[in-house]
Amino acid sequence: MKTKTVRISAGVGAAALALVGVSAGVSFADDKPAPVTAASAADRFLGGAAPVPAALVPPPGNTLTSVFKAKGVQVYGCTDTKWTLIEPAASLTGITLNPVKVASALHFRGPSWQSPDDGSLVEGTGPVSAPSATPNSIPQLLVTAKASRGPGVFGDVTFIQRLSTVGGVAPATACTTGATASVSYQAVYRFFKKS
Repeated sequence: MKTKTVRISAGVGAAALALVGVSAGVSFADDKPAPVTAASAADRFLGGAAPVPAALVPPPGNTLTSVFKAKGVQVYGCTDTKWTLIEPAASLTGITLNPVKVASALHFRGPSWQSPDDGSLVEGTGPVSAPSATPNSIPQLLVTAKASRGPGVFGDVTFIQRLSTVGGVAPATACTTGATASVSYQAVYRFFKKS
């Protein structure tokens, strides 16, 4: 008996799977869908897992509750001919993880994060830092929540991670006292609450 090999293009194969109703989370071995966890929802939103330096892991008993991508600026002022950070100013888009839903936020002086959707706010203090994986970028941080308000996305937050930083470093040029400069940056922010 002769066997014949048939090759199917990826597009045709995907269409065939869609026609028979096979979802991406199905395992043919035991016919059970893959479980959806907060971490897997966060990873999907980010397009992959964000690497976290060991120094930036919150203590046990804190659970990841939301994740955001940020685009904005780090605002620097010139004092005594040296650039010093005044404040961040960024817009964040992200998701909450239980339930999974779209969210947005603003990041500003404090450092503070506020939800325009529900009015909740968290303010941080005492950051622990680790170098960015991207050269010439602001450090990654673990920030402890100092105060929060409201029952929304930022109510009762305990820790904030700033990861995957790109850009935002103070200008390397000399400055004149009183001058300001805004330097573009991007980052991932992850928020934790007590388990």
